[in-house]
Amino acid sequence: MQVLAFRHAPLEGIGSIADALARHNIACRAVDLYLDSNAPPDLADAGGLIFMGGPMSVNDDLPWLRWEIAALQEAVRRGIPVLGICLGSQLIARALGARVYRNPVKEIGWGPVRLTEAAHADALFQGFGSEEMVFQWHGETFDLPPGTELLAYGDACRNQAFRYGGNIYALQFHLEVTPAIIAGWLEQDAACGDLGEAAGPIDPHAHAARLAEIAGAVFDRWCGLLR
Repeated sequence: MQVLAFRHAPLEGIGSIADALARHNIACRAVDLYLDSNAPPDLADAGGLIFMGGPMSVNDDLPWLRWEIAALQEAVRRGIPVLGICLGSQLIARALGARVYRNPVKEIGWGPVRLTEAAHADALFQGFGSEEMVFQWHGETFDLPPGTELLAYGDACRNQAFRYGGNIYALQFHLEVTPAIIAGWLEQDAACGDLGEAAGPIDPHAHAARLAEIAGAVFDRWCGLLR
């Protein structure tokens, strides 16, 4: 079995998702359409799709973003499990017909999300607290697509996670990050300016242990959905 991981920036790898895939002996092939002008790969042999984050907007007029949205719509038709994180969640929302737009504020750093009643009965999110700390780095959000189930919500950004059907999951926040990944993002952003909109200094280790527990469970359970 092989999973295709669509990446959108050099520092936006799959993080701790790789550990879950390894535990389940699932191969992963990176797909970097933002670097390659070729058409997207055939999904016929894909057991699942992963769509990661990136600095661009779903609304940007980029041909490879259109290809990825088409790939997502094909995955929905075929019943292929999908996991989208940050930009990936926004791509899923757009593929399902929802609007993606600028959030009133940028969410950068650690912050709480609250789980819905649906999340407490969900195959991936059951067993967690009513509120959990996660890592955020985004400036856009999405409307909840028709037919989806809201799994997590926040104050500064309402729609934080949703499920479509039984195997398509969109997470606005970053469960996959490690302290090393966060430190790399902070170093890269020193010359970019997003950190100026953060609520305060960011400690990469602040909630990393609990995040790793949640991520390990969620990603292991997602692997269990793969065919």
